[in-house]
Amino acid sequence: MTTEELYTKLTPIFRDVFDDESLAPHPAMTAAEVESWDSLSNIRLIVDIEQRFKIHFTTAEITGLANVGELVAVIERKLVG
Repeated sequence: MTTEELYTKLTPIFRDVFDDESLAPHPAMTAAEVESWDSLSNIRLIVDIEQRFKIHFTTAEITGLANVGELVAVIERKLVG
């Protein structure tokens, strides 16, 4: 799966979790840019991604993320490995 395809698959997850149909995740996006992105929605986002891609994140992987680009990089590593 290409990075572009991954963002395409993540878009409906982000829109559902944050209840914003105009949301388009991009590499530099951070929680500060999304009004409804709080700790609870962050958990829901991670769980939804884990279920969609059949992967599991460690706590260290999640807490170390600075932006969506880093999240995508972790997903890509998990899908390959």
